[in-house]
Parts: sequence; structure tokens; C-alpha cells
Amino acid sequence: MKVDKVGRLAAGALAVALVTASCASDRSGTDGTSGGNGNGSDGDGKTTTSKTFGTLPSPCGPGDAGSKAKGKTDQGVTDDQIAIGFGDDRGFASAPGLSKEMGDAVGAMIDWCNEQGGINGRKLKGNQYDAAMTQSAKVMQESCKQDFMLVGQGFALDDAAEQYRVACKLPTVAGFTVGPNAAMGPMKYEAVPYPVDQLNIGAFRIAGKMFPDFKDKMDILLSTSPAGTTATTKVAGALKTAGITPMACGVRLNDKGESSYMPFAEKVKDCGVKYLFTSETPDPGQFSFLESIDRTGAKPAYVFEATWYSAFVSKWNTSGAGDNLHVGMIFQPFENAGKVPAVQRYMDLVNGRKGKVALLGMQAASSFLLWAQSAQKCGSDLTRQCVINELSKVHEWTGGGLHAPTDPGNNKPASCSLMVKLNGTKYEQVFPKNVGEFECGAEFVAKTDPKTWGTTLDGDRKSTKFLTGDVIKPQTS
Repeated sequence: MKVDKVGRLAAGALAVALVTASCASDRSGTDGTSGGNGNGSDGDGKTTTSKTFGTLPSPCGPGDAGSKAKGKTDQGVTDDQIAIGFGDDRGFASAPGLSKEMGDAVGAMIDWCNEQGGINGRKLKGNQYDAAMTQSAKVMQESCKQDFMLVGQGFALDDAAEQYRVACKLPTVAGFTVGPNAAMGPMKYEAVPYPVDQLNIGAFRIAGKMFPDFKDKMDILLSTSPAGTTATTKVAGALKTAGITPMACGVRLNDKGESSYMPFAEKVKDCGVKYLFTSETPDPGQFSFLESIDRTGAKPAYVFEATWYSAFVSKWNTSGAGDNLHVGMIFQPFENAGKVPAVQRYMDLVNGRKGKVALLGMQAASSFLLWAQSAQKCGSDLTRQCVINELSKVHEWTGGGLHAPTDPGNNKPASCSLMVKLNGTKYEQVFPKNVGEFECGAEFVAKTDPKTWGTTLDGDRKSTKFLTGDVIKPQTS
């Protein structure tokens, strides 16, 4: 796939931000055909009602909120309708379909909710946007004019749009954020937060439990990519606080590709690296590197980002060069759908609309549910202020079981993780041993170096760049 400079930078930016999920077009998630019919399943093949999403009671249903509103509403809300914005970068010419799974997921969730009666009887009107990578500012200005809130969206260059969102006081429950100002912005919540000042290092903690010499024999693969370098620096800083120091063998790959990967593979072998990490997303060059390592006879274990949980990767591994690939995740893998009803529900709903099933889609679905639950609690008094008040109270969120518990109200990441391993063309959970469970601990979250933040935070951990006194802040009674 041909990707220009902007595309490479964007893919790198997504890798920086989305350690919990895979990131782009044909490289993300799975092709995910579960054979579902859109009705949902409890994991044993039995059809469930629409009144649950995994462990979460459905926030959707009939009601008469509109007739009781008495004018207590905001832009995008009428007596019988709520307009929300959502979308992705699917129209990016260099990577067609980029993050398409996010829009597919929110579209499916809107249909699911409306079939139950909407939110307290108000039907949802979804305004779908395509930022096409470079049009996020334009999209945001359109949303500012008509939407109650943005829900479940993911725009790779979201920092370019942040000043417009803050200026028009448009709250969002984002599917993901990438830019530091967007990630730490006011009036912003996420089902799966990725703040600049904290990092989930669960994959490394689990690796330390699986491999006793991990702390002494691991290294980080370097890259010439600016975004990759930023990600590597952030991870290295977080590892330092956790007492893990990479071997610093100095293996650096050109993000545009190498004429031969054997010299780099030999360097990994000669340095004695037993465990290798990379922030880079999977691509043919990365595959050639792993194949070269395999030809040297070295057998390091790979502990990679969740971007490597992908059909793109599993289909490549017919030779077995990636059989020692381990991926840390805070999401339940699709292979666990039989034991995790929320995952099966997501797959069935999206497949029922012939959409794309992928980890980022689950992330968007979780953000939709977080928004919907908060909106439902506001009843007839559906205002942005009320929804923000409700969102700020949510400090343990799993999307009904889609992922490990996060703290959206405080913009803090999960302190849990699990590990899957690639065997041939299939992934399987290898830690913890009980499928569907996570390993958790306070040590799974590390503080990051302020030099890597890319923004300045105030006392409330909000980016100060676009912050004004006119934003909507949570009100506590």
C-alpha cells in the first residue's frame, strides 16, 4: 500500500496514541466475520434481548422525555430527536478506509439504540463525518453548527480541530484522541483514555512475570520516523520509572524501508537481545525484519503494541517467523467472544450491517455506550452540562465487558492487561491463563516524562493551549 509522508506520520501518530487498539485500514483488527445476524448472542449461541450489552443494562429505550423537557435542552436536541456527530478518516486517499471500523461501529450502535426507542424516547440522528486525515478542522466546524455532542469519533489529526471544538463549546466522548491537546482537552471524555502523563505498561509487567530475565534482556527497536521516535521516547521513560532499562543495542530501521534487513537482524542476535519491543505499526518492512531475525537462528520473544493484533499480521505468519509474537491488550480479543458476551454483541451488530469489525470499532462502541448511559441519566433535562456532570462521575468503565476497567471521569487509563500470542495464523490468550480475565495492579500504570507530553497541563490535568474560562466544567452538587 502506498502511503505518502502525511500517511506515514499519521500512522505513527496513531501508534503513539492507540496502544490499546489497532489503527489503520487493512492493518487493523480482524476481518471479523462472526456469522452473527445482528440480534446479539450470549456467547453460547442463544439470542439475547436488546436490554443488555454484555454486563451493561441498555441505556436505550422508550420514554416521554421530550414532552417533559419544557425547553431545557441544547443545540441538537428536540422533543423527539438527539443529533450526535461521529466519524473517522475513511476517505484518506493514501490509506482508503482508515479507521472505517469506528464509523461502522457507531452507526450500528445508533441503529441498535433507535430500535429500542432511542434515549428516553428521543431517537438518535447520527451526522457522520469523514475527516479524510487532513480535513478535521473543517469537519469540526460543521459539527459545531448542528450536533449536541461528538460521540465515538476518531480523527488522526484531531489537534488541528481542537481550537474550534473548544471555541464552540462542543463536548465529546471520543473513540480515541491522538494529539496531546485533544487528549487532555476540556469537555472531553473517552471510554479508553490515553492521557499524555500516564501510560499503561501492563504488557511489560506481564512479560516480566512470563519471562524472569525480561528486565535484563529486553530492548526497544528504534526508527527514523519522528512519530515512532516520540512513542519510543515515551515508552522508554515510562519503563525507567518501572525499573526496566532497555539494552540499548541501537538497532534503528528506516521507516521508508531497508534494502536488506539482515545486518539489523544480525545486530539483534549479536547483542544478545531475548525480548524485543517496537512502537511501529506492522508493515512489509517490519515483516522482512522479523523474517531476517528468524533466518539468523535467533529466537527472541516479541512483546509488541496492540497494533500487532491484526488479520494483516496473522495472514502474513504462514512461515512461522512471528510465532514468538506476544501482544499486550486491554481489550478482550475476538477469540474470546464465546466467553465474553459484549464482544459477541459488538461483532453481531456490526456484521449485521456488513461493517468492519476491529479493535478500534469496539473502542468506539464503548464510547457510545458511555455517552448513552450519561445522556439517559439526564432524562428530560438533556443538556451538555448535565451529560458532562454524569460523565465526570464515571470512574470504572468496561463497556459491558469489552475491555479492562478504565476511569473516564478522571481521564486515567486501565491498570490491567492481558497477553495474546500468535501461533501460526491464530491468536490465543496466554496470560492470564483463564480466558476472558485480565491481570491487574497499580504497577501497570507508569508516569511519563513531562518532556514527552507535547503540551502544558494545568492543575486539573487539562491542556492550557486552547483553554478559556468559558468552557463547560463538571458541576458537583
